[in-house]
Amino acid sequence: MRIRRCAVVYFEPREQVEFDLAELLGGGDGLHRERRWLALAPHLGKEIEVDGDERELLGVLSPGQWIEADSIGADGGTLARLLREGLLVSDAPEHAAMRERDESLRRTYWHPLAATLHAFTRWSGVDTVQNQKDSGTETAVAMRQVLGAPPVEAARRVEDDARVHLPRIAPTSFDDLLARRATCRNFDASRTLPFDTFAQVLQRVFAAQAEVRVTDDTVFLKKNVPSGGGLHPMECYLIVQHVDGVAPGLYHYQSQVHALEPLPAPKKPLREFVMDMVAQQHWFADAHVVVMLSPRFDRTFWKYRHHAKGYRVVALEGGHLSQTLYLAATDAGLGAFITGAINEVELEQAFGLDPIHQGALAICGFGWRGPVMETAELDPAERVWQRAEG
Repeated sequence: MRIRRCAVVYFEPREQVEFDLAELLGGGDGLHRERRWLALAPHLGKEIEVDGDERELLGVLSPGQWIEADSIGADGGTLARLLREGLLVSDAPEHAAMRERDESLRRTYWHPLAATLHAFTRWSGVDTVQNQKDSGTETAVAMRQVLGAPPVEAARRVEDDARVHLPRIAPTSFDDLLARRATCRNFDASRTLPFDTFAQVLQRVFAAQAEVRVTDDTVFLKKNVPSGGGLHPMECYLIVQHVDGVAPGLYHYQSQVHALEPLPAPKKPLREFVMDMVAQQHWFADAHVVVMLSPRFDRTFWKYRHHAKGYRVVALEGGHLSQTLYLAATDAGLGAFITGAINEVELEQAFGLDPIHQGALAICGFGWRGPVMETAELDPAERVWQRAEG
């Protein structure tokens, strides 16, 4: 049997601190500190605790060169555990599944640090609302009390008299559109979205406007947002709740033909599913259309192989799309939102995605605003919500 180390693994020396009454009564600070070594391998997506012998063995083995397992003189138990966990891979048939996960990561050309960041910042089963309650940071005032003052809102580099003051230009209709752009946290589930309005928003934000065919199997798309390398890797998966003519459920949006591809329904009621996906942020649960921004990493990394900036340009594209969605929705008289507080693991499972090749970056959505602001929205200029006359 031949073995080699997995393609990417980082080690973290982590300290866990717990209160210890015996330590306190013995004259100490009352804290028990336990230190562990954790192996972070992105093809596994979970932390693996290792001991000193396992860590050292992983440190001397090559990720690219196969060697005979019996040539390294390692303890059999150590070798067996590392193979079982997937930190080592072998050419033996019984280790085929772990070997394929490792090979899949290699074939996608991830930058090692980006792959690790992506794998170990994914959530599962997180409830952000309960977390805010537990930490006492549910409101801006509470955050100030718990966290202290935030960093200054705008850095000042020179004195006032050294500034070059710019003229305020008369606003146009575009300025009016920008002024009405505000994150919506109050959706009216009793009102359905017209089919044509739904189609128009998707067309403006996510549809391919043209294509450039270089060869039979090499095509570049033109969309209404910029994209790193012109690759447009972002796929859109929809949770449709309240749209005329579209059955509630899960869909994949095909940008080249401007069409919806129905997908299997989740195993729970749709609104409950949305709540779980947005980590219990109930103010988004009644959005008429929820969109998961799902980058195809293999498409971007086809060009930017092992590139330190590859993951960054993918993340930037999510920002480009969400702002375009805000403006398209606002122009149509709708509200929009985006959130990064999502449970990626459950989203990947629901839509059948392998996070090595295609992940969940963020969730956005749009629909009719509710008639009453039950959940606070940031609208200081009162362009969306008019202050009631007292």
